[in-house]
Amino acid sequence: MDKLKFYIDGAWVEPAEPRTLGIVNPATEETFARISLGSAADVDRAAKAARRAFPIYADSSVERRLSYLNRIIDGFRARLPELARMMTLEMGSPITFSTERQATVALFHFEEAARVLADYAFETRMGVGIVRREPIGVCGLITPWNWPLNQVASKVAPALATGCTVVLKPSEIAPLSSMLLAEIIDEAGLPAGVFNLVNGDGPTVGEAIAGHREIDMVSFTGSTSAGIKVAKLAADTVKRVAQELGGKSANIILADADLKASVISGVHACYTNGGQNCQSPTRMLIHRSQRNAALEAARSAVDTIRLGDPLDPASTMGPLVSQAQFDKVQGLIQAGIDEGATLVAGGPGRPAELNRGYYVRPTVFADVTPEMRIAREEIFGPVLSIISYETEEEAIEIANDTPFGLAGFVQSKDPERARKVANRIRAGRVYLNGAGFDRSLPFGGYKQSGNGREFGLFGFEEYLEVKAVLGYPG
Repeated sequence: MDKLKFYIDGAWVEPAEPRTLGIVNPATEETFARISLGSAADVDRAAKAARRAFPIYADSSVERRLSYLNRIIDGFRARLPELARMMTLEMGSPITFSTERQATVALFHFEEAARVLADYAFETRMGVGIVRREPIGVCGLITPWNWPLNQVASKVAPALATGCTVVLKPSEIAPLSSMLLAEIIDEAGLPAGVFNLVNGDGPTVGEAIAGHREIDMVSFTGSTSAGIKVAKLAADTVKRVAQELGGKSANIILADADLKASVISGVHACYTNGGQNCQSPTRMLIHRSQRNAALEAARSAVDTIRLGDPLDPASTMGPLVSQAQFDKVQGLIQAGIDEGATLVAGGPGRPAELNRGYYVRPTVFADVTPEMRIAREEIFGPVLSIISYETEEEAIEIANDTPFGLAGFVQSKDPERARKVANRIRAGRVYLNGAGFDRSLPFGGYKQSGNGREFGLFGFEEYLEVKAVLGYPG
């Protein structure tokens, strides 16, 4: 399953330098495909193609761009099972989750971009002039492995909808689903150079994108440390930088909530995508008087998880994405034990019934204190920290005691009480009482969780510049 070419200027082309990387199936630990690793020369070729394509594409009509988006949507729907299976193979997401969440949510972003575009007012009268919104230009998009298509689509869809051109670098760990998407985009018939894909690693291709003079904006999703590097490189050319970075979200279960239901749903939310999810509620805050009941509910939730072959529809959790991620999570589980947290479920080591694959036992710690590593560091695995509080005020203080601010969660039978707590959480999104995903609402972080917003109207406008035209007669 070798995919050794890049998509540049409307064609599949050979890389400037022959250098390959094996793609490992995390369930089997076997290499099943190869990609080429790009260089600065490949980025330069893609950026220049995107620059040449920009003036004509930026001037294309809304109707023309809608027709391209609708063709992409049709192609995506037709190949959705294939896209889902590819994500299962490359990053271990269970096939049911890959189909119902990973691929389907990615499709939502193209549908949402088309919906926003259809009704968007690119010009409005204001004062003695006109305010125009125009596409920002060539956009460098750098995406992670944990939601391979969702994160790509959340950037590519609004960029194309607004009239921008694109240079995409998907994660080199899970790039194959993005290459299938590139095939779909190619078949949609966009003008040459509007969409370009270069595979490669962060230090080579990612940094070349961030610093390239032909690229006007960088949108990055990944770790906070990598995001800082991207921002520093982008500063030399004063690019717009949009970032979605790390998270350590708190789930405040207020004393009046349905404790058992809240804990069970909170455990499963923490373990979404095997815990490899930036907004997962990895810190569960429970009133100290409810500790024992909370631990019992958490154990019952863990007991329902079926860890196994991600191609088996019955599996509800697959492996982590790589050996490196497995090792990192194992180290943090051991740190929780060493620092004195109470192990409620799971623990170190691979599950006894699985002798290969990067599988981690779903783990719950209790009696976690805010200064412990497992309470402060983003683990990115199925590890939940339960922290006790005495008062609502203390719960809010603990929730905000983090350098991150991506999401928050509040559970209460009183919606007004929940909302008042939500208003005090320093995070870009707060979910009340198990609220579901909404593709139209903005997604992004406070503090070291990043800047800018994705999804819906707010994500659409990230790719637009604002121009005032004065003196035009009304």
